[in-house]
This record gives sequence, structure tokens and C-alpha cells, in this order.
Amino acid sequence: MLNRVILIGRLTKDPDLRYTPAGVAVCTFTLAVDRPYQKDGEREADFISIVVWRQLAEICANNLRKGRLTALEGRIQVRNYENKEGKRIYVTEVIADNVRFLDRNRDEAEHQQTPYGRTGDTGPFIGDDSEDDLPF
Repeated sequence: MLNRVILIGRLTKDPDLRYTPAGVAVCTFTLAVDRPYQKDGEREADFISIVVWRQLAEICANNLRKGRLTALEGRIQVRNYENKEGKRIYVTEVIADNVRFLDRNRDEAEHQQTPYGRTGDTGPFIGDDSEDDLPF
């Protein structure tokens, strides 16, 4: 049997990092993933709950922010519990075991310097289509 999911989307708010009573880190956030079609000229999105555990949870909490483009791989989990009114509540979420940060944090990109200027600036050969100046 197979239960794998791959998602690319943007965080709807900053991630929430907590620790279990045993001291295990757990990070939760919601990922907005665009649907492949438009309704009445407007693109719709699904808002998917994500859970990340242990060291990866701490890495996500330290590096992800609202609006950041993120890719992740994991599995779908459905759990249930009984609320205070005695009603059974079902929760569907993705347990992520691989997370990729696809764009730079905006604050970080504005302030980080490289030998070629700010982070978004390119070096001497990147994006240069002229073959006259190539050293080979």
C-alpha cells in the first residue's frame, strides 16, 4: 500500500512550534496550494494542515514565515477525537518528512550581502547570454 503526497504552496501564517511533554518538537502550519483550474476567473486554493516532527520541526519554525513558497513530501493522516460536547471530530493532515524552502525569506534576502551585492543580484556569468567573453 502507498500513502505519499507531494505539495508546493505558500504558508498562510507563521508556523507554530510546540513541544510534547516528553520534549519532542512538533511544528504545525497551513499550506495554501492552488488548484489547477479557475472558477469565474479566480484561482481557488486548498488549505492543507501540515505537521512536522523533531529536528525538522525546529528547522521549519526557524526558517519558514507567512507567504514563503515551500515544497514538502509526506503522508496523509486521518485521526479523530471526541470534543467537549461528545461529538466525534475527524482531522485530516499531512505529516511531512521532507521540506524544501523554495524561495528566500524576504527579510533575509533584503539584508544579506554577497560578493555581487544583495542576494538577488547575479554574478558575472549567470544570466549572461553572450558567448564572446566566456573563458573556454
